[in-house]
Amino acid sequence: MKAKNRDQSLSDSRELDGSYDQLTDSVEDDFELSTVCHRPESMDKLQEQTKFTKKELQVLYRGFKNECPSGVVNEESFKTIYSQFFPQGDSSMYAHFLFEAFDTNKNGSVSFEDFVFGLSIILRGTINDRLNWAFNLYDLNKDGCITKEEMLDIMKSIYDMMGKYTYPTMQDDAPREHVESFFQKMDRNKDGVVTIEEFIESCKKDENIMQSMQLFDNVI
Repeated sequence: MKAKNRDQSLSDSRELDGSYDQLTDSVEDDFELSTVCHRPESMDKLQEQTKFTKKELQVLYRGFKNECPSGVVNEESFKTIYSQFFPQGDSSMYAHFLFEAFDTNKNGSVSFEDFVFGLSIILRGTINDRLNWAFNLYDLNKDGCITKEEMLDIMKSIYDMMGKYTYPTMQDDAPREHVESFFQKMDRNKDGVVTIEEFIESCKKDENIMQSMQLFDNVI
């Protein structure tokens, strides 16, 4: 029974990355089993659960496996990978928040499934799906509302990530001013917190936010 599960696991992985080669089958079996600790679900299941095509999933899996040969990524590795995209700043705190959003099982690691489920929402989800995902990112303690402190933590991390070289004349209090502006628009009942309903309603009325979301439509 274990041998069958092992063979199916290897088959699913090769279906995802298109790497199956009968000539090297026996060698790859031993190597893969010694290095991989997590196998992704089958191609068909991932296609059903995301908005990606088979080809897109294969491209994503190759890239994921290249960076994370074990099949999962922990937070420190995630931060290291993410920092490569923002060498001009410090992306560690924003990467922490992003990792928390992708780690839906809260087990301290992000699998390929976690990664593509989140990416599918960000790139291919409906406006409501994307805004719900963004709200979850800002709602750091997951209590169903966003406080000024939570939004400020996110804003500071974004400014740190972009770096002084990107915005050399940026004032230190710019993140707080940004947050105050957001809260004036979003906190409709002035109770000091932003609910999911207030967040979605305000974002949908903001042309800049809507345009920025549409930029992702044809990515990949």
